[in-house]
Amino acid sequence: MPALSGKPREMPEGKVRLMNIHTQPLRTTAETALIDAFGDRLSLLPGDGAVMLKRDDAIESIKHGLPTRRVESWHYTDLRRLLNAIPDFDPAAAANAIAPIVEGAAVFAVQNGVSSMKVPTVEGITVQRLTDKLIDGSIAPGLDPYGSDDAIGALNTAFVADGYFVDIADGTQLERPIELQNLQAGGQTHVRLPVRVGAGARATIVERQTGGGAALVSSVSQLVVGEGADVTWLIVQEQPETATHLAQFKAHIGKNAKLTLFVMNAGGKLVRQEVIVKTIGEGADFKLRGINLLAGDTHTDVTMVLDHAVPHTTSTEIVRNVVTGKARGVFQGRINVHQYAQKTNAKMACNTLLLSDDGEFSTKPELEIFADDVVCGHGATVTEIDHNHLFYLMARGVDEKSARGLLVKAFVAEVIEELDNEAIVEALEAKLDEWFVAHG
Repeated sequence: MPALSGKPREMPEGKVRLMNIHTQPLRTTAETALIDAFGDRLSLLPGDGAVMLKRDDAIESIKHGLPTRRVESWHYTDLRRLLNAIPDFDPAAAANAIAPIVEGAAVFAVQNGVSSMKVPTVEGITVQRLTDKLIDGSIAPGLDPYGSDDAIGALNTAFVADGYFVDIADGTQLERPIELQNLQAGGQTHVRLPVRVGAGARATIVERQTGGGAALVSSVSQLVVGEGADVTWLIVQEQPETATHLAQFKAHIGKNAKLTLFVMNAGGKLVRQEVIVKTIGEGADFKLRGINLLAGDTHTDVTMVLDHAVPHTTSTEIVRNVVTGKARGVFQGRINVHQYAQKTNAKMACNTLLLSDDGEFSTKPELEIFADDVVCGHGATVTEIDHNHLFYLMARGVDEKSARGLLVKAFVAEVIEELDNEAIVEALEAKLDEWFVAHG
């Protein structure tokens, strides 16, 4: 037997060496642009040594490639294929201020990734710029991804430079909403919005995601709901059809606490909104109400993972979708009931109204139950406008276009009207009207 040699064997002329199965595939233009941008901006990003280590780990994750449909949680949103281009950072971009959804709300605005030096004073609320918490390193533990497939968390950790940390003191009863605005005017914007709501507090928080440029936006909101607190959190996403919007909402709900999350997607070219919630105290209650208004040649994905981790907790999720044009939508909802979480009551429903032959909507509800004393269920429907209802309205003198508009609005307005705040209901219904005028 001939001796083994460390000298590589030369390939015969005309032969091509096959790629080893462990060889890193060629990077896409978007992956290369993100890696290059990190190198260019590293010296400008705030953070102590612990934060910088988190950033390094995050960019290494991106170097291994953006998720494809082979990653189960990204099966319907092949980010590596869909994210075609990455805009440069634009230091000259200046996002315009906007009025809050609800008149009188206290506004905390981040404009093109930079928070305001001056913020309104609200009794019971302490607000810090996220830049300061990055510099002193106190935010570092919250930068960890929630899993190996957390591409949005990795992207945000790598590039985030600002945002707000909001602390609502125990027992605070906010009479007016606070509005956290993430406004962009093109380029890249990466923002993080951690919020703590103390025990027994009550608050309504509006998260606005909007702008007017060709942009890549990542936004991570983190919420801790203290014992006995009651929080309503609204996400209103109205990015232009030139923007990619990648967002996360993560929450822990304490003992006897209530969280109502309302999500409205009414814009964006490529949108992924993740909702990651965990009940950590007995008696916790979570409600998700979502509306996806999809038009044009857009792609919108709402993915939820809910962990019932303790006994005697409840949740309900209702998502309504309207799809027209060539739009494509996705709802993935997974409820995990842990072995210890007896007496869990969880229900989930996703209902879709298709208004065009070219539109698509994919639904993947999942239940993973390890407890044996629970009440859980899920359902999904896809339908067109009911022709009997349409005939009923037209027979009473309503023209066809107006009749269709009324039926579609009724389909989604039912979810909005569950919110226990007249001013917010009116504001969201006005947003519905604006969308129907533009896409009706």
